[in-house]
Amino acid sequence: MKLSPSKLQGAWDDGCVLDRHVSKSEFIGYDEHGNPQFETTRTELGELVYRLKYQGDQSAVGPIARAACEFVRSWNPGANIIVPAPPSKPRAVQPLFQIADEVGRLLKLPVDKTSVRKTKATPELKNVDYAKRVDLLTGAHAIGGDALRGRRVLLLDDLYQSGSTMSSLARLLKNSGAASAVFALALTKARN
Repeated sequence: MKLSPSKLQGAWDDGCVLDRHVSKSEFIGYDEHGNPQFETTRTELGELVYRLKYQGDQSAVGPIARAACEFVRSWNPGANIIVPAPPSKPRAVQPLFQIADEVGRLLKLPVDKTSVRKTKATPELKNVDYAKRVDLLTGAHAIGGDALRGRRVLLLDDLYQSGSTMSSLARLLKNSGAASAVFALALTKARN
């Protein structure tokens, strides 16, 4: 799979995103309700993330995880545990948790899906501006237990939009003393 990784700036020690989510989006008109419509072309990874997350396509987990593992091996941040970002939308099966489990299996790293938990409900953040995101995320997460104490955390998320969620989580992990280092890895990045 062809990827275009790039650095992410934030509250972490180092951070990267594997690729853009969308490679092209063209306005094609308005629907019957006056809503703008677009013809969207996703990157290969963006399409896999979309199919898994919104269409339940389980066959996407393997290729996504293999691409992430290949990148992490070359990046080599020295992480010794994977922490996926807690989901903002309840689902019977959490796609990011599936990816994290497979990445952990391939890299032979433990995956901790319970130490960082939501403390209050937040809406899905994909259509919320940055200032509002920061406000909604204030106090939205907590760390339970000592499982992450002294660990070098690979903080994993599927879609990076503004960085507010990952930055909030990285600050929590570092400021609480739960993690000795935090490395952010987003699978795809939304267009700005």
